[in-house]
Amino acid sequence: MKVKAAVVSELNGPWRTETIDIDEPHAFEVRVKMAFSGMCHSDEHLRTGDMAQDPMVLEMISGRSSMFPIVGGHEGSGVVEEVGPGVTAVKPGDHVAVSFVPSCGRCDFCASGRQYLCDMSATTLAGPMISDGTWRHHLDGVDLNRMAQLGTFSEYIVVHEASLVPIAPWFDLRAAALISCGISTGFGSAVKRGGVKPGDTVAVIGCGGVGSGAIQGARHAGARAVIAIDTNESKVERALKIGATHGCATTLDAAFNILPELTSGKNCDVVIITTGVLTSELVEQARAITAKGGVIVATSIAPYNQTSVDLNLFMLSMYNQELRGTVFGSENPKAQIPTLLRLYSEGSLIIDELITREYSLDEVQQGYDDLASGTNVRGVVRF
Repeated sequence: MKVKAAVVSELNGPWRTETIDIDEPHAFEVRVKMAFSGMCHSDEHLRTGDMAQDPMVLEMISGRSSMFPIVGGHEGSGVVEEVGPGVTAVKPGDHVAVSFVPSCGRCDFCASGRQYLCDMSATTLAGPMISDGTWRHHLDGVDLNRMAQLGTFSEYIVVHEASLVPIAPWFDLRAAALISCGISTGFGSAVKRGGVKPGDTVAVIGCGGVGSGAIQGARHAGARAVIAIDTNESKVERALKIGATHGCATTLDAAFNILPELTSGKNCDVVIITTGVLTSELVEQARAITAKGGVIVATSIAPYNQTSVDLNLFMLSMYNQELRGTVFGSENPKAQIPTLLRLYSEGSLIIDELITREYSLDEVQQGYDDLASGTNVRGVVRF
């Protein structure tokens, strides 16, 4: 079938709406009519090459050395329209959220309760269908990669059933789209990977979509204080409305103007980095406001080939501090997404207030321009 999708055809190229061809679902695959797609910063990382894998690796997993052309989007929700042979997880008419981390339920990681590390994620950024290694999406005869094996910037998607999370039909599909990645990742970064406990002092560096989830996760976990740090004043103001207790522009501001009185010089128990791009110097800045025995959670994405980091290793050791990475907030998508949707439906999780604007599929580039200019905290594509 022919559908419209937002595609990037070359490194640093613009998002353009194209008419693409999508094949019928094969075994273990599902066609979903999209309702909403979140506009996460990670898709911009894809466009600019920060998430581009090594050409030799790409050649191995996909048979070609470039990720382009590629359909963007890895947050989303919709309604199942058709299922292929062998699908048992969903049926036509079911409401679903997508998961950029597929989970098979059988590998060692899934079996040990770590679905966010499922072996199926090996080709999540690029490559053919994880079901049989063939392609379903095409542009003018050229096979299309899809962001995170999803490509939610499309009217319809064909995905493996392992990439879908069934949700109750009464849950809000727009909220489900945002919870499917950014909010869940931030929330889990605080609650699960950061291990925030009642009474902790937490700092969140970067107060966009993921940071908003981290702030709310920290408060739900019982933090006594949450410091929102962002150079964009409007994002700090919004953070203060959704659970942050203090706000400032830089870690230096926090170190000299907030933490001495707030913690009597102890500093933060947990510091979570959720900026748009993880830079080398940010790690040491985060460590410098972390308490003895504290934890730094690196949630942001750095460029794929970044291999150096500024970090005072002497202080990291002597202060018994920890630096932890995380994917999806170290939570299991099939449990986390319904859980957060329940919190949202009960009024305990703020999502609607984070959405700056809805866009059409033709406005995806405009949405990312708005994100870059700081006028957009969270954008969402409505189909």
